[in-house]
Amino acid sequence: MKTWVVLIVLAAGAAGGFLYYQSTPAQASSELITADVTRGSIVETVQSTGSIEAVTTVLVGSQVSGSIKSLYVDFNSQVRAGQVIAELDPSLFETQVEQARASVVKFEADLDRAKVQVDDSQLKLTRSRELAGRQLIPSSELETAESAARQAQSAVKSAEAQIVQATASLNQSQVNLNHTIIKAPIDGIVVSRDVDVGQTVAASMSAPTLFVIAQDMTQMQVSAAIDESDIGRIESGQAVTFRVDAYPDDQFLGTVRQVRLQPVVEQNVVSYTTIISVPNPELKLRPGMTATVTVEIARADDTLRVPTGAFRFRPTAEAFALLGQAVPPGMRGGRGEFGGRSTSRGDATAPRAVSSSPETSAGPTGLWPHGGGSGASGGAGGARRAVEDGASVSAPGTPGVTTRPVWVLNAGRLERVEIRTGISDGIVQAVVGGPLEQGSQVVTGVTEAREVAAQRGGNPLMPSFGRRSRGGGRR
Repeated sequence: MKTWVVLIVLAAGAAGGFLYYQSTPAQASSELITADVTRGSIVETVQSTGSIEAVTTVLVGSQVSGSIKSLYVDFNSQVRAGQVIAELDPSLFETQVEQARASVVKFEADLDRAKVQVDDSQLKLTRSRELAGRQLIPSSELETAESAARQAQSAVKSAEAQIVQATASLNQSQVNLNHTIIKAPIDGIVVSRDVDVGQTVAASMSAPTLFVIAQDMTQMQVSAAIDESDIGRIESGQAVTFRVDAYPDDQFLGTVRQVRLQPVVEQNVVSYTTIISVPNPELKLRPGMTATVTVEIARADDTLRVPTGAFRFRPTAEAFALLGQAVPPGMRGGRGEFGGRSTSRGDATAPRAVSSSPETSAGPTGLWPHGGGSGASGGAGGARRAVEDGASVSAPGTPGVTTRPVWVLNAGRLERVEIRTGISDGIVQAVVGGPLEQGSQVVTGVTEAREVAAQRGGNPLMPSFGRRSRGGGRR
């Protein structure tokens, strides 16, 4: 009986505590979310994917049709320029060569016979002229002799032309016979073999591919597709890092060598092929591998960094009341400074930043993977968001630097300060000027009462750890 009484008392106490916790006003549990200004490196990058290729790849084919008689190389074979790598059956082409050679001999004999006829016609013409001079034959016979002489000379020229034609046919047959021997055009390694011994290749319409030879595997290239929204920031000479699935723990280095002007359109998405030179001394990289590419656009080392969430925070009257601080002049209806919407939630690590439009910024403020982020939205909507966030026009002669406001927590009071910002990686942004120092606390948002309860696990009887303090940083 006593056990039941104890259980009833505990249940009643838990229910009362839960009801008391739920009835606590949201204002009492609201907290400011702050983040420290740190110092370090910021790298602005563009990400993409591409395929690894050899710098020079040659497709070796056959100019004549026939069956493969012999293969002298296989996959991964090292070859030298001029080395015999395959041979087609030459019997048919040898027969054609013999036929062409016989035709040449025949036409040479016809030429000799035509020359003999020329000599004979010249003798008859001379005799006819002597007899006609003595008036022993009629003039018609002289004319016949002259015509026969001219015909004999024409026959000689025809025979000479036939010899030239037969000689050309012989040379063509000899060239076809030589083409039955396939040689390597360059030094390299065989990366593909597409035929076997006994297989027939047909070269009537186009040259079939027998082998694929990569010239130098120690120097490779990555063919990456860069989105049109990012291609304007890609230039030759920029540093590149990438990874491949075959070696997930290794990071490879490269350099942008060429940005091709030809657009590639796939499903209404425009991209441009960017060629990246990659050294491959250990021969780890192989043709066809998929590379996840990161192009370094800009870099700042040992610079002050402020979370991008600080630029989205706009205090409301409730935020000032939370600190016991009067609302500064210029606030309109508690909606935030300059009429911008207030931010009730903040996240110092959210990969989203507010970018300024071309009218309010002189350069990009961040990189957003998968096509989103600053500069990608653009247009009138982007300009309106920039105005709401208080972005101002950058100073003349300082491209890429923008003046923007943030709110800092100084001695328990909210203060608005103007800072000059540079490049961003989407998480933090470089501070190139302003009153901020390392360790300063910038406000990134306000946590509502329901969020605080959720962070505590939603159970009022359980202790909370790492709770944000009211009006300050983490305890």
